[in-house]
Amino acid sequence: NRWRRRVVRALLFRVVFGERSQGRWLPHTRISPSSCIEHEDHLALGDHVYIGHFNLIEASGGVTIGEGVQITSHCAIVTHSSHRAMRLLGEGFAEWPHDDQVQRPGWVSGPVEIGPYSFIGPHSLIEANTRLGRGTLVCAGSVVRGNHPDFAILEGRPARVVGDSRHADAKLLAAHPACRTLYDAWAGETS
Repeated sequence: NRWRRRVVRALLFRVVFGERSQGRWLPHTRISPSSCIEHEDHLALGDHVYIGHFNLIEASGGVTIGEGVQITSHCAIVTHSSHRAMRLLGEGFAEWPHDDQVQRPGWVSGPVEIGPYSFIGPHSLIEANTRLGRGTLVCAGSVVRGNHPDFAILEGRPARVVGDSRHADAKLLAAHPACRTLYDAWAGETS
């Protein structure tokens, strides 16, 4: 996929349908050729995912992106952070043993999981050890870490829960009642 995106970027610079993830063909998933994915073998995608222009996904610690997730532009998803370890160890950072049993002091790492049908607004950062529930809405420019419930609206630096996405969904469902069955299929009954 990486080479295919590079060729498409060179020829068309357009987002195209169809990706492979964890050995599965995802015909409705789209990833911009301008997005950078590091450690793609540790990235698990659902179908109907959209990853827009100029994003970074660093997946060395494992990233799971659920079905229907939209990641807009200029977002970063990282599964490790070394800046504390660099400050603590200085020049010794490079020589520190690369042993899974002996982690560098100050090193932060862990997986990221983004629940189905979530939305990540532009210029957001999702940090290591983060789990976003289904239907989560991350507002533009937010810095997110930790576990967050289904349908949370997250905003700020650091992000905090400022609402429930089902409230906005209820207004749309009232205007488009034919969508209720489709909505309930992934979201369950709303309260």
